[in-house]
Amino acid sequence: MEQAGDALEEVLSKALSQRSLTLGVYEAAKLLNVDPDNVVLCLLAADEEEEGDAALQIHFTLIQAFCCENDINILRVNNPARLAQLLLPAAGPGPPADLHCVLVTNPHASQWKDPALSQLMCFCRESRYMDQWVPVINLPER
Repeated sequence: MEQAGDALEEVLSKALSQRSLTLGVYEAAKLLNVDPDNVVLCLLAADEEEEGDAALQIHFTLIQAFCCENDINILRVNNPARLAQLLLPAAGPGPPADLHCVLVTNPHASQWKDPALSQLMCFCRESRYMDQWVPVINLPER
């Protein structure tokens, strides 16, 4: 699991530099509706306080169902504060970005050959074999 966290951090770093991230529940839903074939990974993040937010959980359920139907790998991130540290540059100035849902898109065919992304895909596949359809991952603290 620790290796998967490191791989996720690397994938996010590359996706951030390539501008291949979509941040926010509503933005993610719009992209999934228009171009699901271009999405390679979906991250869902919520802290303990937000786990009781019924509206957010409904959004998560709908996004998970859509991703499963379209063969998009999904991960739950259990430390959204670390995710925010990694992705705040993508948000830019203005109000804080919604990081509850983050989509990684595939802007270039070469990204499919990325070893970190391949490692995450294997982690997701192995988790599904163990009937864990939305595995929880921990981003390493730095």
